[in-house]
Amino acid sequence: MSNQEICLAMLRDSDRDRYLACLLSPQDKRGALAALYAFNAELARIRDLVHEPLPGEVRMQYWRDLLEGSAHGSTEANPVAASLLSAVEAHRLPRQTLIDMIDARIFDLYDDPMETRTSLEGYAGETASALIQLASLVLSAEEAAKSAEAAGHAGVAQAIAGMLLLMPLHRHRGQLYIPLEILSATGLDRESFLAGKDKARISAAIEAFVGLGRDHLAKARAVVLPPAIFPAFLPVTLAEPMLMKARKAGAALFDQSLQQPQWRRQLGMTLALMRRKI
Repeated sequence: MSNQEICLAMLRDSDRDRYLACLLSPQDKRGALAALYAFNAELARIRDLVHEPLPGEVRMQYWRDLLEGSAHGSTEANPVAASLLSAVEAHRLPRQTLIDMIDARIFDLYDDPMETRTSLEGYAGETASALIQLASLVLSAEEAAKSAEAAGHAGVAQAIAGMLLLMPLHRHRGQLYIPLEILSATGLDRESFLAGKDKARISAAIEAFVGLGRDHLAKARAVVLPPAIFPAFLPVTLAEPMLMKARKAGAALFDQSLQQPQWRRQLGMTLALMRRKI
């Protein structure tokens, strides 16, 4: 298989929503988008592959070295790495943005809590928002400049929705992405939230977290997106259903999945592309 086919196959298994977003994008852009999304998937799964933070940081360093031009061994041996470098060169993607994405992901390797809303927004900005903006640059460098603000807000909303989806797993690991200042406002701390006993206050904290995501989503929707870069925002269209289900579930979120059936997610993204609305 070609590197593009390998990246798409990897996404089909590890990130089905962005895999579909690639298929709904212009054919001549799919290779670069698949490379970006596969790179993101590689970073996201490192925590699942290691038992201690240090080996995870070593894996992160591989990608940092690659982007800084000091890769170890043959890049061609890694289809995702080769495809990523090709995309960077072909579309003049800012390497520092990708390096910042790696650095932000180091947070995932540890169990330190997210302290404030600002730190959460910074994390989301350097991960989910950056990925949307990079994808926009692939689709249309000229139009991408008009969507930077929308990408920032959309990425935070998407990140919060993803954190809510993965909350049962994060809780099992002892990870906490809801900012401590939100927990404090509802009378909780890290230990009491993870313990899961105070259902009323946990539900209030989740509702406040959902509210933060919906606020950013509303700000993203207030921006008229150029049609050329809309496919970069397709995965964001899945955020609102996730946020609404999380708000309804409250503390029960610890014991149930928010994930919609695959067919419903595919339908939602396809309709969003037709309507050009996230």
